[in-house]
Amino acid sequence: MTMWNGQAVARSRAINCKDRTLGWPPTDTRSVECKSSPVLGSPDAVRNLINQSLTDSTKRAYRADLAHYESTGRIVPSTPYLVAEYLAESAGIHAAATIQRRLVAISKAHLAMEAVDPTRHELVRATMRGIRRSVGTAQRQAKPIVRDDLFSILERMGDRPLDRRDKALLLVGFAGAFRRSELVGLVVADIEHVRQGMVVTLRRSKTDQEGQGRKIGIPFGRTRWCPVRHLTDWLSHAVIENGPIFRGINRHGHVADQSLSGEAVSIVVKGRAEAAGFDPALYSGHSLRAGFATSAAIAGASTFKIRAQTGHASDAMLARYIRDGDMFTNNAVSTVL
Repeated sequence: MTMWNGQAVARSRAINCKDRTLGWPPTDTRSVECKSSPVLGSPDAVRNLINQSLTDSTKRAYRADLAHYESTGRIVPSTPYLVAEYLAESAGIHAAATIQRRLVAISKAHLAMEAVDPTRHELVRATMRGIRRSVGTAQRQAKPIVRDDLFSILERMGDRPLDRRDKALLLVGFAGAFRRSELVGLVVADIEHVRQGMVVTLRRSKTDQEGQGRKIGIPFGRTRWCPVRHLTDWLSHAVIENGPIFRGINRHGHVADQSLSGEAVSIVVKGRAEAAGFDPALYSGHSLRAGFATSAAIAGASTFKIRAQTGHASDAMLARYIRDGDMFTNNAVSTVL
């Protein structure tokens, strides 16, 4: 027991106990031994709340990264030397961003065990700095699907139920600058039709884990590739009146009750890009979001208006999404030569 405001409250396990696991690191108790730590309130309630503090994708990433570390024969807790050695072995094989992410997982595993965090040792920090300087920090980015590329992709699609769904998915994903998880998380109740087009309520996102939500306006399009019209067409054709908007379709054209997965969005984007003659390896589900930001910048939209759609907090963060397609817009060289 421990005291809180003069009252005794129960202690609960931190992580990875056989009887009370929080769920995010591996469940192999040979490598992570559980220790008691003072946590306020009901153990079950606390475990649930701590689980909610991490997204499912984050927990999966932590498990995978820690499993990779332990697959090299190292265990947790570790010494700074073992961690630094692991980083050195990873250099040249994995990107600096991947190595850094795995280092975070190692750190959190130690902290959850109440063990000394070896990642804070100068030996580990210096090794990581050396990796950044020698390997570099540039990350491979998915190629944006800019407006003209999107139109080329749409032109090659038919009118089957699958085509109708994918047209709506690509157009809404592009116009709303949605992430994959945001796109597949949309339900009919999130759509409000207004005189200018539609308002989409994004109830939760990667940068809004507390669910404050925000509204995104998608106006009627000026071309035949209007996202509002094609979304309405898909919902009407599939007779979807509530629940998930973008759903799976089997080979017989039957529309499922469940939403697509985020991975399915990437598959759709890659498949449709390939059908239009593009290299699918260059694209991902993020190509729609990056494509909108790049296309809007090329068209002369202000960064303020672009951020209103993408939800980026600053121009610096937005700049990562405006890809090379914008390098010739108002290029300084054109004022000289």
